[in-house]
Amino acid sequence: MAKRGSHVSNLTTEKTEFRREIGVFGGVSIIGGIMIGSGIFYLGSYVLERVGMNSGLALLCWLLGGIISLFGGLCYAELGAAMPKSGGRLVYLDEAFHPVVGFMAGFTDLVIGGPGSIAAVATALIAVLQPYTGLSDFGVKAAAIVLIVIITAYNLGGVKLASVVQNISMVAKLIPIALIMLVALFIGRVSPDLSLGSAAAYAADNSTNVFSMVAFGVVAALWAYEGWTNLNTVAEEIKEPKKKLPLSLIIGIGSVTVIYVLFNFAVMRVLPHEEIVSMINSGDLYLGTAVAKKVFGSAGAFVVSLGMILSMFGSANGMVLAQPRMYYAMAEEGHFFKAYAKLHPKTRVPHVAIIVQGILSIILVLIRNLSQLTDMVVMSAMVFNALVIIAVPILRKKYPKIERPYKVWFYPVSVIVTALIFIALIINTAMEDFVLGLVGLGVPVLGAVVYYIFDLKLKKEKRNGNE
Repeated sequence: MAKRGSHVSNLTTEKTEFRREIGVFGGVSIIGGIMIGSGIFYLGSYVLERVGMNSGLALLCWLLGGIISLFGGLCYAELGAAMPKSGGRLVYLDEAFHPVVGFMAGFTDLVIGGPGSIAAVATALIAVLQPYTGLSDFGVKAAAIVLIVIITAYNLGGVKLASVVQNISMVAKLIPIALIMLVALFIGRVSPDLSLGSAAAYAADNSTNVFSMVAFGVVAALWAYEGWTNLNTVAEEIKEPKKKLPLSLIIGIGSVTVIYVLFNFAVMRVLPHEEIVSMINSGDLYLGTAVAKKVFGSAGAFVVSLGMILSMFGSANGMVLAQPRMYYAMAEEGHFFKAYAKLHPKTRVPHVAIIVQGILSIILVLIRNLSQLTDMVVMSAMVFNALVIIAVPILRKKYPKIERPYKVWFYPVSVIVTALIFIALIINTAMEDFVLGLVGLGVPVLGAVVYYIFDLKLKKEKRNGNE
């Protein structure tokens, strides 16, 4: 019983070897910095396509995507406030199910999710500059590698420096986005038709139904909301995590939802519906760019490019900052290389994990079809998010007496509905591309194999120690 009490105490304590340097604004910057990337400028086209070009349904999809993300975030907020440990969902999955489940989540992020996403974002950022610099395709890759080295290097300098950079990039990226959005809202002369009447007719003509159209559109919108799970991985570096972690999640996800809905409405205020349809049908998906050109003239393209660069820089920095804390948790638990659990004696960051992540990202920059790398992890990421949501009632039952300074709103209905939505999205992804989904699920399985190899090693060490 004493051993269990000690475990619970270690799980819930705010004592840490890390430095608590991240406040509420820093937490919001990490969430928003990762979530708001270049997708804000083009994902609206995919949502419109999936709802039969119905403006009202498209805005509804963006709103529902935000609400779903918010309730998923609320589950993370309850768990993170109760168990403010580095590693985020690894810790919750370990406690609710089995350590192998948490390890599988971390291993997937280690192999594909973190490095693959960083490599893709760095490459995409340099590609935006290609028309201005005349870089060759190899030059883009070389510049992307230099960018990864720079971001990795200053993240090694400590979480305070990395957080300051994240805060600055968050504000900087919002300026061009807010400028486009606010000016478009006020000077736009188009009155978009937000009625849903045409949706039923479109559904009938295409052998579908409005509910399926909305579900398909929400899936597209949700890609833009990805990233809110990363804040919990730095829980031990957040000041007063029991209070400020939930607050950061709620403000961060809520603010991004408002920005996405208003930005897409602003597009509809400037571009006539017929022009939007024509652009999408011709393959021109960057509606945000078209709005900027109409609002700011020839300077519009530069404004959008600047916004995209700042957005992607903040996204890359946020991932380099957050992901290594997950690998640290894997090693500290004992089922991964011990070097990953080391903190730098001066800066108190998991420097080995940060460096290896940077090396893997550089390797992946040199591999073609980076989008396939990130696509493979989509299904497995949703699987683990669904499991974290299910972990909320499991951990309430398992640890009924631990302090929960924050609890999920509308429990248990919100948890059940959110879990069912994620399960539906998993099924939808598998149906869309079964082979890719199967490969994506293969990485966590490989992670389980690695876990049990280390587990056998640990048990052998314990037996030798007892002899």
